Amino acid sequence: MLALLHTSPVHVPVFDALRDLAHPGLELRHHVDAALLERARSEGPDAVADAVTAVLTRVVEEGARAVLCTCSTIGGVAETAVGVGVPVLRVDRPMAAAAVAVGPRVLVLAALESTLAPTAALIEEEARRAGRPVTVRTRLVGGAWSRFEAGDTEGYLRRVTEAADSVTGADVIVLAQASMAAAGERASVRVPVLAGPASGLAAAAAVAARPGTRAR
Repeated sequence: MLALLHTSPVHVPVFDALRDLAHPGLELRHHVDAALLERARSEGPDAVADAVTAVLTRVVEEGARAVLCTCSTIGGVAETAVGVGVPVLRVDRPMAAAAVAVGPRVLVLAALESTLAPTAALIEEEARRAGRPVTVRTRLVGGAWSRFEAGDTEGYLRRVTEAADSVTGADVIVLAQASMAAAGERASVRVPVLAGPASGLAAAAAVAARPGTRAR
């Protein structure tokens, strides 16, 4: 069983659909805790480290063989949690690695400011790991998050799509939040637009399928 840690319930059907499409038979168990993101936004991701570890420990006790954190703001905290007992993956790491492989000029789009720095740091980490030069620029999509919070999914995705289509001077565009993924499919910009859910779930599914895998 693969557990998923979300900070919004909107991610649940997205990952269920991806599972049905690409990983039939994979058991997913969703855990939603919006308060983790709220606190991370106001106090910083490190402030929720103990709370995240407590959640991860609980899902492992419930039988998870691996955990995928779908929130980019707290992904780094989840990934480095100590003593959990199973692998904990962040959904955006495969996306970051793919972006570095495309080219050195990476543009990160996010609807939430707290996501920008963690995503840029992750891309730079993957660039160092790959031995590739990279220049990361970040851009906040103005007005998008308020639409997301209001439940205006179409308005939210429209803002993100418009932002992607206006990008120049980049080799690849990274959509920092899992909730932005559908905008990547709608964008008409000529450079690749990468999103995390599909590749992140694939990586986590592969880890969960390994016999006897343990972490830390």
